[in-house]
Amino acid sequence: MDSTTEWIATSDGLRLHAEITGKGAPIVFVHEFGGDQRSWEPQVRFFSGRYQCVTFNARGYPPSSVPEDPAKYSQARAVDDIVDVMNYMGIDRSHIVGLSMGGFAALHFGLQHPHRAVSLVVASAGFGAEKKHDAYFKQVSHEIADLYEKHGAEEFSHIYARSAPRIPFLVKDPNGWEEFRRILGDRSALGAALTMRGVQAARPSIYEFEDGFKSMNLPTLIIAGDEDDHCLQPGLFLKSVIPASGLMIVPKTGHTCNLEEPDLFNQIVLEFLTAVEAERWLPRDPRCVPLEILKENT
Repeated sequence: MDSTTEWIATSDGLRLHAEITGKGAPIVFVHEFGGDQRSWEPQVRFFSGRYQCVTFNARGYPPSSVPEDPAKYSQARAVDDIVDVMNYMGIDRSHIVGLSMGGFAALHFGLQHPHRAVSLVVASAGFGAEKKHDAYFKQVSHEIADLYEKHGAEEFSHIYARSAPRIPFLVKDPNGWEEFRRILGDRSALGAALTMRGVQAARPSIYEFEDGFKSMNLPTLIIAGDEDDHCLQPGLFLKSVIPASGLMIVPKTGHTCNLEEPDLFNQIVLEFLTAVEAERWLPRDPRCVPLEILKENT
């Protein structure tokens, strides 16, 4: 399937590199901190036969612009960039699929622009969201930013790629992990550092948006690997507060679930999209009250 390249002008004067593959209902894929649009290749190959797949590199990820102003990086700006991509493409509404940093952006997009989303897929989103680890996560995020600036992206990729939630990928697929590591090293150290400080370390916890999630009626699929420890409890939280949500736990899998288990990831997302489009992905039945296990509901 042939792809076309587009340069998206953002509303604050930057350029984002985007690729469009396939025809049909649109899916906008939003990548994680540790990847870029290339990280969605297994999904683009699978879905582009029936959907229009849109991938883009976030700001700070060449060939997209790498602004030197720290104020250009934030959780809010990540959401605005999704809007800018959709506006440029003439997309009124889209399925939004995000992983990790991209999963956070998908959630905030759903909260702020529910009329622009058909559905949300929120994968591996939660690291740093647990309130009890908030101070530690912010400290580590700033340390990672410093290490990018000290060592450069290529050298630091050999360290970052061996962090705990990436080890399951290394164990099950060393060649796939090495490809991930190469992409991780092929980036701007400045962009990575500013993204880590401005987006990762500064973003609010998802637990602060409980009321918003409870009133967000978008069909939502939450995916987490069972060895991605700091995404499990946030995943359960999201399942408990988003009315039309489902939770998929992928066994023996870490943070990079779309690359570790691409076939399973693609299949569950396809089934989700099919159910959404058939209007069969419904909010939880109100008779399913957890505290009323022995009470007969009619």
